[in-house]
Amino acid sequence: MNESVKQLFESQLVNWPLARTNFEGLKTVKEKTFSFEGFDVKVQFNPARIVSSAAKVDAQSIAARKCFLCAANRPPEQEDVSYQQYSILVNPFPIFPEHFTIVHQRHIPQQIKPFFSDLLQLAKEMSDYVLFYNGPECGASAPDHLHFQAGTKNFLPLMKDYQSMKAKNAICFYKNQSCEAFRLDHYLRTVICIESSDVFAANDFFIGLYADLQGTNLNEPMMNIVCDFRDGKWHTFIFPRDKFRPWQYTADEPDKLLVSPATVEMSGVLITPIESHFDKIGEDDVRSILTQSTLTFEIN
Repeated sequence: MNESVKQLFESQLVNWPLARTNFEGLKTVKEKTFSFEGFDVKVQFNPARIVSSAAKVDAQSIAARKCFLCAANRPPEQEDVSYQQYSILVNPFPIFPEHFTIVHQRHIPQQIKPFFSDLLQLAKEMSDYVLFYNGPECGASAPDHLHFQAGTKNFLPLMKDYQSMKAKNAICFYKNQSCEAFRLDHYLRTVICIESSDVFAANDFFIGLYADLQGTNLNEPMMNIVCDFRDGKWHTFIFPRDKFRPWQYTADEPDKLLVSPATVEMSGVLITPIESHFDKIGEDDVRSILTQSTLTFEIN
């Protein structure tokens, strides 16, 4: 699968001008880094991401537009690679040097519980990449159509931070022969990591965690998920969420910051599509945005 998606990526850069232009644009995006105790958070000015950062995801707006992930509504230049019930597409508004959207071939709502094992299997098949999921109420710009995303493996700071943060600031709260679960502390946001060599064990633990987060609410609990497969094991990171967007998103100038946290932001790369917002964002803003967005809860 890795080779097939790499070939798709190269083909789309040749044959799809929009994708080629936006991936070329990544080479000149502005970026700055803020250092906290033992880890960094990056902020990126990426104007092409205005499509996602400013997306209207209320029910009325969704109902008024055609689904851009359905095959019938995609640009004619957009090609795909099929895997079981999914179509793998190059994302034309990238954050990662290689960025894909993995779309269910049926128009069904964004939801993770019935499809968590699919995410794991895709992470194994696309082991050169990191896979991620944005919940319908915390980052998905198409909450009406089930999809995952994939990107360059070591782009997200979380993936580099994990082992050092685990050694210093992690609590193991579950363990059996094929699955362990850790909570990272002192990381500005709540992160739960499931390490597992068995897809069924990982899925069983996730379903239990899902139930704990859901409580009596019938809706999907707000969460972002990032997963990769390496050394025979899945590492799945879950970010329980408290709110979709921070107060700065709707504030008036000079306090306004157009940062809409989803998986990438929760993993350590804050994206803003407005240059003046990139210029003025500071360490206190980063801390505020991440801590507002995360959910703190007790591990039993």
